Amino acid sequence: MKRVGILTSGGDCPGLNSAIRGVAKTLYRRIPGAEIVGIVGGYTGLIEKDCRVMRPEDFYDILTLGGTILHTTRQRFKTMRDEDEPGHNKLDKIVRNYKELGLDCLCTLGGNGTHKTADLLASEGLNIVALPKTIDNDVWGTDETFGFHTAVELGAGIVDRVYTTAESHSRVIVVEVMGNKFGWLALATGVASGAEAIVIPEIPYHIQKINEAIVNRVNAGRAYSVVIVAEGACSAEEAGIKRKERMIKRAEEGFLTVSAKLSKEIQADTGIETRTMTPGYYLRGGSPSAYDRILTTQFGAYAAELICHDVYGVTVAKKDGIITHNRLADVAGKPKPIPLRHPLIAAARDTGISFAD
Repeated sequence: MKRVGILTSGGDCPGLNSAIRGVAKTLYRRIPGAEIVGIVGGYTGLIEKDCRVMRPEDFYDILTLGGTILHTTRQRFKTMRDEDEPGHNKLDKIVRNYKELGLDCLCTLGGNGTHKTADLLASEGLNIVALPKTIDNDVWGTDETFGFHTAVELGAGIVDRVYTTAESHSRVIVVEVMGNKFGWLALATGVASGAEAIVIPEIPYHIQKINEAIVNRVNAGRAYSVVIVAEGACSAEEAGIKRKERMIKRAEEGFLTVSAKLSKEIQADTGIETRTMTPGYYLRGGSPSAYDRILTTQFGAYAAELICHDVYGVTVAKKDGIITHNRLADVAGKPKPIPLRHPLIAAARDTGISFAD
């Protein structure tokens, strides 16, 4: 018998419930008498001991359900050792409550911040198995994180519709998607939708190059364009400036987002009416795609097998089509930028998409 805690931490994304289901159903089948303790609201729930013993029926009919039945919050990794009451910090409380709850293992579902805290807990002697989720696809060591595929599918669907209004009004529309540090989501969405330009943090942009791509389309008889931009993208002139300073400079210029800045610059230089569109949280909501349902089922079942075999201090991953795992210590805090020679960048360039470099 094992008593396993499970939590979802950080931002929500499609596939959290189907991943939870994959872990739970496999544990119940593999370990007679297994107990699963659902921790409410991520690490906050473990700090506050907000949890309940789950029943097998709690995991029925959640394969296609968006959000997370366990709810989620953000707990900043940097504050884990900060004293929040005399003589105690959040880390102390998590370790104490883990032991008081009699947990044999804690299963965490989350992105980079969640993985850093999971590694910290593992270093404190807790048995941890993590699963990588984020629509940003930026957890190191795995080809894919769950939630990413659904977000790309949703994003491409939005851009399909944006193209019709862009064509109707002979406009340029700049679509800004999430991706503060890395541009995986923007890259995949841009390729899937056939955008004229993709602007990502890994490749600082030159506005003249974007405008050149747009004007070339006009000269070819197509007076409309769509530009996909990741929220963390910056111009070549901004590349040497720290992010905080860059945001202050943009605010002084009257821009709250990179898409607003691009829109104004494109319209000023080309004379073409330009608009912005930000899908935002839409890409993190709703039911997971069939692909993500399959991936999360694989991830969840594999995580349960790791628990059955007492393999801890690891996170599940997919590498070259194989479900496997990495050590948390090797993953936590490690960046995953898009390689500039990535095959998807090459394919985009080959089909005429500009990266404005």
